[in-house]
Amino acid sequence: MIEDKEEYQMGVPNGVGEAMLAHAYEKFDFKLEQTEFGPLLIGEYEELVKVREYLANAIQERLKELEEL
Repeated sequence: MIEDKEEYQMGVPNGVGEAMLAHAYEKFDFKLEQTEFGPLLIGEYEELVKVREYLANAIQERLKELEEL
């Protein structure tokens, strides 16, 4: 018997650029859906947690780069 995995949804916060989102899409297993409120990530809870951490780190790195200018 194949077990169905429950899917969760996570909105993308402001500050996440297209390149960051594209890298996350390549690296992690989730579906991307465009809504009237912006991109929506759909996937298993554990995977979305990894995506959230990845995006938070990517934003922090970008902020560091901008501070050095």
